[in-house]
Amino acid sequence: MAISRAEAKQLLERLIFEESNAQEWVQDVWEFSPTLGDDAAKLIEVYDALIESCSEEKLENLLQGLYQRFM
Repeated sequence: MAISRAEAKQLLERLIFEESNAQEWVQDVWEFSPTLGDDAAKLIEVYDALIESCSEEKLENLLQGLYQRFM
């Protein structure tokens, strides 16, 4: 059963950020260091663009591989 792009994004965010979300993480980094916060914001922009440009099949394959590796 294929997962949707929205589900894949949610699962990836849970894997990466655990209890927070991407925007909370950027804000936390920004409070620590504005320079690093700017980099974190750019990273999330790229992350979002990659999620949108990948097919759902590729996202699902990526998730399967990551969950096998990290869980």
